Formats: sequence, structure tokens, C-alpha cells
Amino acid sequence: MADYADVLTASIWNEGEHMADQAALLRQWLLLKTLSARRIGVTLKELAAEMQVCEKTIRRDLETFMAAGFPVAETSVRFGRKKWHLDADKFTPGMTFAFDEALALYLGRHLLEPLAGTPFWEAAQRGFKKIRASLGETALRYVEKFGDSFRQTSLGRHDYSGKAEVIDQLMLGIEDCRAVFITYQSMRATEPVTYDVYPYGLAYHRGSLYLVGRNPQREQICHWKVDRIEKANVDQFRFQRPAGFDLRQHLAGSFGIYHTDGEAEVRIRVRFSPAVARYVQESQWHASQKLTKDRDGSLVAEFRLDDTSEIKRWIMSFGASAVVLEPETLRVEIVAELEPLLAAYGCESRVQPAHHG
Repeated sequence: MADYADVLTASIWNEGEHMADQAALLRQWLLLKTLSARRIGVTLKELAAEMQVCEKTIRRDLETFMAAGFPVAETSVRFGRKKWHLDADKFTPGMTFAFDEALALYLGRHLLEPLAGTPFWEAAQRGFKKIRASLGETALRYVEKFGDSFRQTSLGRHDYSGKAEVIDQLMLGIEDCRAVFITYQSMRATEPVTYDVYPYGLAYHRGSLYLVGRNPQREQICHWKVDRIEKANVDQFRFQRPAGFDLRQHLAGSFGIYHTDGEAEVRIRVRFSPAVARYVQESQWHASQKLTKDRDGSLVAEFRLDDTSEIKRWIMSFGASAVVLEPETLRVEIVAELEPLLAAYGCESRVQPAHHG
């Protein structure tokens, strides 16, 4: 998980009228990090210098922490000097997290909300419950102020709270290498179908869970979207998981979750206009990506994938700002999709495929 102080730093400029309050929260979070890291303590003067504020402000922050119930204490050291520190012994003895680490994990709990109902969510909730018990209600109310500085959008997010039993059965099958009978309705099917699968693992992609496993009827590895699994029941039959199967490696050639076995690797090159070049540069879209910026500000992105289905949709989301240079087959596929789109808008087709060297 990214350092929560960094997240706060990145988002704090956007708070407008609450800038002063947010700046104070950011300073106090950094102060907590410093106290957590300095096990032997740090003086008021040192803290003021590091936070670039006066000692009176730091003392007021420390008093706020103590009033909230944080294990902050002042001790005397050599020559009568006073040092401040976090008393780790007063915070859940035996816990392996530092104080600021536990706070960061607790504040990041909402990032797991899309997995509500899954075993991962349930286990995380048990951990958060321990942290809540350790902090106390007063401290929790104060800590929640930090959380108000960071939010994730819910666009396209899936709710798995109603899939707890299905996911539990899938997890049992994965852990015990036992076949699972699933009732599944694909996107194009009019009725659900029940058949057995050999589950290998779960993948989380764009807010959705996917089951990765072998379909013994087709004798190939397939992916099933968990949202479309209506029922799942573990069978007594045990299967042999392929030696060396690695979920990450299995998906290495995918631009997301779509995967095809036995397909040759495809080299894909796309030119992005200057208007979107920076946006594309800001993210790691695939492990194979190579980005080359041209003098005019445009960007050429190169990928090596097993299939072009998912990257085609991604490229088309940029509209005219993204043009496929190769392969020609992908250019033709995009043109084929643009033709009916133009027709739907009542426009005559002006799209002509062109060859690029």
C-alpha cells in the first residue's frame, strides 16, 4: 500500500476552503510518522524544525494526540532534556505493525470495499476490528479526519456482498484442488448452464473478480466472471493442478483478463496525439510497453500481447487521439467497428484503412 502521507500530499491541494485544516492534518500525520520511526524519541525543537513550524504548534499537536488517546508520551533523558515518543507497549502488545502503519491500513480499508462478501474482505475486517479495539473510540474519531482527504470513485465498481457463498465455494476448490460445479450464464447466453471446472485462482481486474481454471470439457484454461456465476458447489473429485502453473505468468500476455491459448505474440504499435500523450505516459498499462515520444509531442506506444480484443477497446476509447500503426489486422477490425457507429449517428462513412510503414 502506498504511504498514506504521500496520498494526503497529492490530494490536499484540492480541498479549497478547508486548506488550513487539511494542512494541519497533513502536518500531524507526518508528525505521527516521525514519532513512530524515532523509537528513542525526539525533542520538541527537533520536531518543530522538521515540520517547519514553531514549538508552540508542535506542542499543541502533541496535546491533541494525547487527548485523542494516542500513546504519546514525554520522557526525560540526559542533562534534563525532554523527548517525545510513541509508547508501542501501550498499543496492542505483540502486534507487528508500527503505529503509523496500523493507522494507514485502517484508513485504507475502504479500498477493499469492492471485495465485500469475499473471504479477503472478511479477513481484513477482522484485522481492522483489532486496530479499532486498540485505538479506542476517541482516537478513531480523530483518525477519520485523515480519511476525509482521500476518496476513490465508485464508477463501475462491483458489489460482491451477495456472492459470499459462491466465492467461499470457489476458494475451497482452489485451496483443496477439488472440482467445483458452477451455474454460469455468459454474456451472450439466454439461459445459465451448469458444468464442472477445475479452479486455479481468482483474478481481480477493473473492479471485477474472475475465476481462472480448467474446463475439462473443452480441455483448456478458461476465465469466468464471478458476477455471472449463480451457484457454486465443491465436489469430492480432486484434480491435479499443473506443476508450475503461475497465475501472474498465465495473464502476462493479456491486456487485462482476456486470454487465448496457443496464439502467437502480436506486436502492437499505437500513435497517441499530444493531447493525450502525457496521460498515457502516466500509467503502466502493460509489462511489455515501450513508450517513445516524438518531437511534435505525440507518443508511440508498443505492446506485445497474445490477443488484441481488450487493447482494441482501450485504443478506441481515445477516439481520434489514438491511431493504430500496426498490425494491419487490428486497423481493419477498428474500421469495421467504426462503420456501424457512423451509421448509427446517421453519418456517411469516411473511414478508409491506410497502410503505414
